[in-house]
Amino acid sequence: MTSEPSNQTDSLLAALGQDWLADARASVAAKPGSVTRHFAAAGRRAGRAPLPDAPGWSADEAARAVLLAALPAEEVAGQAADLYRYGDADEKRAVLKALPMLPVGAEAVPLLLDAIRTNDTRLVAAALGPYARHLDQTMWRQAVLKCVFMGVPLAAVDRLEERADAELAGMLAAFAEERTAAGRDVPADATALLDRLTSEKEA
Repeated sequence: MTSEPSNQTDSLLAALGQDWLADARASVAAKPGSVTRHFAAAGRRAGRAPLPDAPGWSADEAARAVLLAALPAEEVAGQAADLYRYGDADEKRAVLKALPMLPVGAEAVPLLLDAIRTNDTRLVAAALGPYARHLDQTMWRQAVLKCVFMGVPLAAVDRLEERADAELAGMLAAFAEERTAAGRDVPADATALLDRLTSEKEA
């Protein structure tokens, strides 16, 4: 595991400051199968309040991410897939947010694709975090457009300014034309992105 994910795990641990998690991590490291029990209990044990010292994370999400990071490297991808597949919406979101911290390479891309197919705005937003670097450009554009359609703020999309391109601009322009023709508003952040991409193309 790289130092950056390790540092993020340390930051989440510090932000949580909960003693029970040390025992749970040790249990997961020694007996990977125990992660299912601890993962399910995290909402009750950690609570669900936002963490002031870890913006964007709730306590249960952070605890679940720490538990996943405690797994032996060879167990992570399989356990993460199972926890996502059988988890509720909060557990699925925690898995998606934890992926950039885990040594899974591109193995977890199917989890992103599943999340993007849902109508759960929280899952779609989580799927477009830093791990979305593993999505190919075609799928990434479609996911960004779905965010616009669902009203997910584009601020949730990691590396948006870097990856947005002329083809995405064309998709946004077609979307905006349809919305305007139907007398519906276009989200302000989508309009701003389209204006920027159009200006760059003209320049």
